[in-house]
Amino acid sequence: MRIVGQIAASLASLSRTVDDYSALSKKELIPEKQEKAFERVKNFRTELADYRQHFDRLRKEREEAQSVTNRNELLGRRPHHTATPENPYAQSSLPQSSAFGPSSSRSGLSFGASPADYNRETHALREQSFLASTNTQIDEFLDRGRAVLADLGQQREVLKGTQRRLYSVANTLGVSGDTIRRVERRARQDKWIFWGGVVLFFLFCWAVLHFLR
Repeated sequence: MRIVGQIAASLASLSRTVDDYSALSKKELIPEKQEKAFERVKNFRTELADYRQHFDRLRKEREEAQSVTNRNELLGRRPHHTATPENPYAQSSLPQSSAFGPSSSRSGLSFGASPADYNRETHALREQSFLASTNTQIDEFLDRGRAVLADLGQQREVLKGTQRRLYSVANTLGVSGDTIRRVERRARQDKWIFWGGVVLFFLFCWAVLHFLR
């Protein structure tokens, strides 16, 4: 019913818009534009009438279907067999049935279901089967989600172990890097000492040759 109200309100708003456009088209000074505006208003009103006719037909069909559904529900709720007769003394005139004989009233109660009851039971069974299948699918999705979460947890643990190993290797490389840097610094110092000794040796040789000749 809320959708029907929304459609009716939309049609009313569209009708007001067409009326406003028609009023504005009457104020147009240029004849050609005014004629085009009148033609548009005519087309708008035709389309609006078609919309209303279609909407009325759908609403009428919906009301008829709703009335049929309500009537079927009322007929389905009405009891077809009463336990007590309208005349309370009519039961005494009936022959007493034997305890070992067939009971016609009992069979009438057993097989006296109406088509509306059968339709309701069928609908209820379909709804139950649909809900059962939906619950089964939901359980399967939950199981898959749990499996995915478990896999993610295992991958997370593996990544943590790999990260710890990388940190360990990085620390080891850091110590080796410091050692290598110290060795390189010592090698540079030794090189300067060597070249300094070479220079001093050549200076000593030059001094000996210069002063002892």
